Amino acid sequence: MSPDEDRDLAPYTGWTRAHWTALADRMLAAAQPYASPAGARIDLPGPASANGAVSDGLEGFARTFLLVGFRVAGERGAEPGAEPGGLLGGLLERYARGLTAGTDPHSPEAWPRPDQLGQAKVEAASIALVLQLTKPWLWDRLDDGVRERVIDWLGTVVGQSYPPINWVWFRIVVESFLREAGGPWSAADIEEDLAVHASLRRAGGWLSDGQERAFDHYTGWALHLYPLLWTHLFDVTGTLCPPALRETWAADLTRYLDDAVCLVGADGSPLLQGRSLTYRFAAAAPFWVGAITGAGGQPPGLVRRAASGIVRHFAERGAPDGDGLLNLGWHAAWPAMRQSYSGPASPYWAAKGMLGLMLPEDHPVWTEPELPLPVETGDVVRVVEAPGWLVSARRRDGIAVVLNHGTDHALPGDTSADSPLYARLGYSTATVPPLTAASAADPVDNAVVLLDEDGRASHRTGFETLFARELPGGVLAAASRGPVRWVDSGADDSPDHGSGRTGPTTPGPVVTVASVLRAGVEVRLVRVDAAASAAGRGGGSVRMGGWPVAADTPPETWAGTGRAGAGRPGSGPYAEAGTASLRSSLRGLRGLHRGGVATGKDDSPLGARTATPWLATDGVPYGDVLAAVVALEGGSQSDQGGPDPAVSVHPGPDGGHRARLTWSDGLTTDVELPAVPPVPLAAP
Repeated sequence: MSPDEDRDLAPYTGWTRAHWTALADRMLAAAQPYASPAGARIDLPGPASANGAVSDGLEGFARTFLLVGFRVAGERGAEPGAEPGGLLGGLLERYARGLTAGTDPHSPEAWPRPDQLGQAKVEAASIALVLQLTKPWLWDRLDDGVRERVIDWLGTVVGQSYPPINWVWFRIVVESFLREAGGPWSAADIEEDLAVHASLRRAGGWLSDGQERAFDHYTGWALHLYPLLWTHLFDVTGTLCPPALRETWAADLTRYLDDAVCLVGADGSPLLQGRSLTYRFAAAAPFWVGAITGAGGQPPGLVRRAASGIVRHFAERGAPDGDGLLNLGWHAAWPAMRQSYSGPASPYWAAKGMLGLMLPEDHPVWTEPELPLPVETGDVVRVVEAPGWLVSARRRDGIAVVLNHGTDHALPGDTSADSPLYARLGYSTATVPPLTAASAADPVDNAVVLLDEDGRASHRTGFETLFARELPGGVLAAASRGPVRWVDSGADDSPDHGSGRTGPTTPGPVVTVASVLRAGVEVRLVRVDAAASAAGRGGGSVRMGGWPVAADTPPETWAGTGRAGAGRPGSGPYAEAGTASLRSSLRGLRGLHRGGVATGKDDSPLGARTATPWLATDGVPYGDVLAAVVALEGGSQSDQGGPDPAVSVHPGPDGGHRARLTWSDGLTTDVELPAVPPVPLAAP
């Protein structure tokens, strides 16, 4: 039975701490029937990951163990000598038995060691974190022999190779626990890993998950989660972590959260962008880190509003399901959401989003009234420098949108295909790119492509970011360019949505794309340069795609000429797709000749049917500037702004172009599309 809502304490979500504990206990109870006889594995139903069923069972143990740890710490943290009883006491007993069997090399339920299997390195960190968090009630009560075996198992991480991404924190956490438990550890390992973390820091408190332009939820639920939690739970400040370094991390978290809270929709949805989205409400984790460690700079009521909004968003939409299980998917189960490393228990990293349960019930984050999200108090307009995003969060419909000119999960010059969850021109809290193989190979949504004579779409991963800035009048502008290519990725059937698929490539021209954002509506500018086309092939036409709309029944669609948006007059082509709650539209302003709507089936976790409007040219107008309005609006009508801006194009100062937008209120905005530098001649 669900707890009663409290609209005085929680005017936006109704949720109190009781809702959180009830959800956590329901999730743990649902997982227990899938525990192995000795409890070392939780073998949830579903296809195995690439790591195999034994690894998946360890993952089930470790990730649900996180939830156990948060619950125990929050209930008993103020009473170190207390004996947990009831539900929590029973959980600790079961997980203690699992630790005993999993670390016993002679047990039929023995875990693969971290030096034998990479995924075990990930899960070892969750185990070490909870052992530290619950030390008085679990670790200190284990038999000496069990503690020795746990130390032996965890100790195999020392000196091991870890990929230079968020994984370095798994080794830091494990070796820090070993250090305090009297086990083996390496100061050199931790120093090396901290250096990797420092190399991932970017402007404005953001971090990239690797040296590529890999900006996604890992910035929050991993790269901001572990550092401050490490200094909070382990005795490292002043020894392994100088105080000034902790201050740097706290300042980074404050700046990051100032952006991140603007990327939560009024309905609680996080931004649908980046890999591992099946971790769902783990997106709430960085907000809790600020509350737990005293960093982050956000008032307690805002932390709870953001976190409760995110978790409730999923709880009301099928995650967990009717049996209390988290399946691979977004809302309800959608297996195509998986990556190759995803197993049946992978979604339980969502437990990170319930980190706040380690705070006792009298903490201000639970006792102070909820405060509204930024999108609930007014329109948000900002540039986020590191990922190259223009952010628009609109109070009128509660949707947060980013226009992307800096993120592709690649390096400049990469020639792979576009990754749907990284390289699109736009992401939002209400849409997601179609993710099946056909859509990945032939991008339509929020893509500017050249279509070859066979109708194949080009890809732009590896582009160069030109600028992302704020202009007078509350206007934002960003631009990027690069040589496009056609990629034959038919032999790459990987389920990953991180890096783009690979295959033989055919080079194409340089394409420059600029986004001009005002009042939540984008004017998209495009130029195709002939300069580089001699290196490969040109194209038959240019296609510009809008936002994808998904529903359980086919969305309504419109396309034609002579009408612009919701009945407003116009002479250019238009294309629209919509439902009762969401409308996507494109309106041609310059150089576009025709429009249509691409439809799909079973290619989105948000609905069985998708529709994406597009506009296209007849032929490729090399050297000319194309322009269109690209809009996404909540409700059944197109954007509610005034008439579309007039666009005129003039020579730029460097041989490129200057586009002038004249808005209906008289404001003018100039945007430069610089000339493409000449390609240097090859040496004889």
